[in-house]
Amino acid sequence: MKHASHQSQLARLRRIEGQVRGLVRMIEEERYCIDILTQVRAARAALRKVEEGVLREHVEHCVVQAVEGGGTERKVKIDELLDAVSRFSG
Repeated sequence: MKHASHQSQLARLRRIEGQVRGLVRMIEEERYCIDILTQVRAARAALRKVEEGVLREHVEHCVVQAVEGGGTERKVKIDELLDAVSRFSG
């Protein structure tokens, strides 16, 4: 299912892709380690934002629809959500 936020997430991922290419260049150019680490941290933070956005979108649409619909899909989505929160909270 295509969500409205996919376009913004794709744009974010393209920026992250550019950040990673920049990191490759920095390492190839043997730049100062702390500068590299700073950029790694920025890329990780940007990825975390994508992760949060995907999770939010999943909860607001997929989980809500399953809960409203009831039945076995409700339990499946709730279990899936709890598992995702557990895995991604660390």
